Parts: sequence; C-alpha cells; structure tokens
Amino acid sequence: MQFRNSIYLLLLSGLAGCASLPTNGPTRGQIEKSIRQQPGQELPIGLVEVATIADVPAQDKAGLKGDSPLEPPPLPTDLVGAGDVLHIAIYEAGVTLFSGAGAMGQVMSTPGVQAQQLPPIRVDDDGYISIPYAGRMNVSGYTLRGVETMIRDALRGMSQNPQVLITMGQTITNSIIVGGEVARPGRLVLQTNRERLSDVVALAGGYRGETQDLLARLFRGDTITDIRMNDLVDTPSLDIRIIPGDRLMLLNEPRSYSVLGASGRVAQFPFNRSEVTLAEALASAGGVNPDEGDPAAVFLFRYVKDDLNEEKPVVYHLNMMQAGTYFLAQRFVMKDKDVLYFGNAAANQPGKLARLVSQMFTPLMTVTNAIRIMQNN
Repeated sequence: MQFRNSIYLLLLSGLAGCASLPTNGPTRGQIEKSIRQQPGQELPIGLVEVATIADVPAQDKAGLKGDSPLEPPPLPTDLVGAGDVLHIAIYEAGVTLFSGAGAMGQVMSTPGVQAQQLPPIRVDDDGYISIPYAGRMNVSGYTLRGVETMIRDALRGMSQNPQVLITMGQTITNSIIVGGEVARPGRLVLQTNRERLSDVVALAGGYRGETQDLLARLFRGDTITDIRMNDLVDTPSLDIRIIPGDRLMLLNEPRSYSVLGASGRVAQFPFNRSEVTLAEALASAGGVNPDEGDPAAVFLFRYVKDDLNEEKPVVYHLNMMQAGTYFLAQRFVMKDKDVLYFGNAAANQPGKLARLVSQMFTPLMTVTNAIRIMQNN
C-alpha cells in the first residue's frame, strides 16, 4: 500500500509541474491578442475579418511579372550582324578578278561568265568583313541584299559587270537562346521574326513537366519578364512576341501553400492548377480537426503589397461557423507561399487534461492489478 501511494504522489507532482498542456498552436484569442500587441514593430501586422465579399482580396489578373518588354516592329529576317557566317558567290563577265584563284571554289564557268565562291566569311565582333579588291567594309545592320549591293559597288570599275549572291551560312543575329525545361535547349533561329512565346517553346521541342509548375523568364536587354505557362494557356494576350537577341529560360518553379495548426492534415500543398480557392485548400487539408480545432478560428497569413509596392504582412480571419463564410471562401483565391492556419479550440483543454491523466495512470493501474494478483496467490 505504501508503494502504491508513493507512485500516486510521484505522478501527481509531475502533473502539477507541467506548465502547459500539449498543443499544436495558438487559439483564436491568442492570435488576435498578439496582433494587437505589437509595440515597436516596424512592420505592423494587419488583421482583416472576412465577413463580406468586400473583405475578400481582389484576384490578381494573370499578367506580366516584371517590366513589360518592348515589342518593336518585326525586323527583316536576313539582317547581318557580328558572328554571322556569310557564303558569298561573285559572278563576273568578260574581264574577271576572281577566276582561277586557288583558295576560291569555282562555282560555274561558261563562255564569257565566271562564278567564284569565296571561302565562308565571318562577320567580326565590330561588324566588318574583308573582301578581296573591295577591302574592309562594315556590314552590321544591313540585310543580305544590302551587303550584295555594297560589294557590287565596291568591285565596279575593277570587274566587268560583277554580280554578287550571298546566303547565310550560320545565323547569330536573327536567333535567340532557349534553355531550361525544354526538350531541345540551345540557339534557335527565328524564321519569320513574328514567332511568339508559345511558338518558340514548341520549336524547342515543347516543355518538360507540368504547366502549373513552369515559369517562362524572358531576358530582353535589361528587362526581365516572368510569365507562368499556365497563365499563358488561360490568357492568350500574354503570348508575347519574341525578337532576335532574346534569352528565354523555362524554369521549374512549383507554387505551394502551407497548412498548420489543428487541421486534418498538416502539410505543404502544391497548386494542382493555375487557381486554387480557399475552400479547396480547406478541403485538401481535411478541414478542422474535430478533436482539437476551432472552426471559428481559421486564419490565412500573407504578404500584401501596398500602394507604394511594399510588402506588408496581413492576416485574414474566417469564421467557418457562419454559413456565408463558405461562399466567401469560394471567391478567396490562394497565392504562392500562403500559410493557412487552423486555430486550437480553447474549450478542449479539459479533454486534453483528462486524456493526459488517463495516459499517466494506465500504467499504474496495470502495476497495481499485477501486485494484487501476486498477493492473492
């Protein structure tokens, strides 16, 4: 008997020493109190009671993230610039300058007409090429037809009626760089200079992964523009035109939101499509835990940009005990990095205490019964 009493006293003293009962987060009152009491905080937290449709934050229209890139008129597809490789053929009649040149390939030889193919010529970093007898000339920014005219005028007087034909051997000027989550990353030559973002992705072999996880990042000069591929599908106006010199990266950047507190499932949830409502997020989390949660204490934590484009923390409170809140939750659109919190019910503390006492005394009752059996034997 003395042994049993000692164990009782030990367990009761341990229970009395507990500062608080186990919990997975604050209650509604604790959250609201901590928001109101923010002395000296540089970034005060705003609290919004979502009770009417006016309290629901406006849905962001799918649009360009970052500076909008300029779209100049389509440029000619045969513009010449640094890095391009030109194949130049010169046709001469009568007195010729290039016939019989050892380093040059003879394309055609007919009575009175000679045609010579010059070795491939690369436009240097300053935009110049060198042509025998014509000298060094700046061809950057000219079309192939313009360069033909330039060479023909330079040879006139030294060759009898020279004609020039130029084709592009390797195109650098009229191309873009495509990388990231595409099937064929690398340099892509624009054929019409009217290709749009979706065209370029298709020409690069299509995207890899899921559209809701992909972000198209376009670099144009000093401008960086982000477009989510899912938004591109839903909003065709975002399908901007690609111009020579652009760099396009397709990045795998899935969006997600976190669920904490007394919910049916604490986890990080990905966006399975471009738009997820708060009602759908509540359902994905399994709703409020019936043993620990408070349906009147559902909070959403989010950073919101103010009129000065500065981010400020805002907490939205929803009372799911009111029928109208369920309709508002269907209009409340989740954002990337949102935190959805289910508050603990203050009234469930006695139940927790009872369960804790039961867990603590069950081993004692087992030992006591075993001692009683041994004494009877």
